[in-house]
Amino acid sequence: MSGADAVAGAGGRALPFDAVLFDCDGVLADSEGITNEVLRGMLGELGWHLEPAECVRLFVGRALKDEAPLIREHTGFEVTDSWLADFRRRRNEGLRLGLREIPGAGAAVRAVQAAYGDRIACVSGADRPKIEMQLAALGLAEAFGDRVFSGLEYARTKPAPDVYLAAASALGVDPSRAAVVEDTVAGVTAGVAAGATVFAFAPGDVAHTAPEALLAAGARTVFTAMADLPALLGA
Repeated sequence: MSGADAVAGAGGRALPFDAVLFDCDGVLADSEGITNEVLRGMLGELGWHLEPAECVRLFVGRALKDEAPLIREHTGFEVTDSWLADFRRRRNEGLRLGLREIPGAGAAVRAVQAAYGDRIACVSGADRPKIEMQLAALGLAEAFGDRVFSGLEYARTKPAPDVYLAAASALGVDPSRAAVVEDTVAGVTAGVAAGATVFAFAPGDVAHTAPEALLAAGARTVFTAMADLPALLGA
């Protein structure tokens, strides 16, 4: 993108994007491992015993209700609203006890915010109470304000692009001029389908997706440390 196409940042410097859209889980909140262990435990109670990496591969970044057929196939159990509510309750208890930020995420968000102002948003496939609880716990609620979007509030959540298209529209930007920060195949797929440029976070731990899978899904680049993100975004 040329300098003529770029927008001006807070300091009058040209920026390569019109907006930056952050996923939450695994990008800002170090929550995937906690959620994964709760889900593994509940699936184990149904007789389906998964290794951590396999559970991540099958479920991370996707709405659990959308994976009901897969759960039924392996357990014979029909996922109910009551079971999903129990999962969310147990998940939230774990998050309240053990949630931490992804190392450097807070500083990265504040650096990007300093450059992009209110042209940033948190765009997650999770339910809104979870997103808002985590942003508040991490001290990031003020940075995003009311620019928080839940994929579960749209007809289709990730890997469909709906929530990213909605966020771009709310910010008044063309989605092709937005940068998306993601860490899952479902999220990268959603960002690419929306027409955005996707930067994929892959720190190499068991709770995150392998870089090769993120690149295959269409990410422009993969980075391993949140401290590198502001420079990648021209902030």
